[in-house]
Amino acid sequence: MLELIKYIVEQFAEDKEHVEYQVEETENEINVTVLLSDSDMGKVIGKQGKIAKALRTLVRSATPKGSKKYNVEIKEREEA
Repeated sequence: MLELIKYIVEQFAEDKEHVEYQVEETENEINVTVLLSDSDMGKVIGKQGKIAKALRTLVRSATPKGSKKYNVEIKEREEA
């Protein structure tokens, strides 16, 4: 499922080498946090969050029945 998320995000992100993915697994769900640079936030989220919503819908649809639920969160990467 992470490969699907990476593929979709990389279609919209221009700064692909600075995209990070953090995966946190709990008993019932898998949380995927996508960390983007400031310039890519708007491109990946889309107008009124339409791309982000579509990404979450695709992930939910592609998740097999009875498996852990995937949560996708998109955040700005903190520059050090």
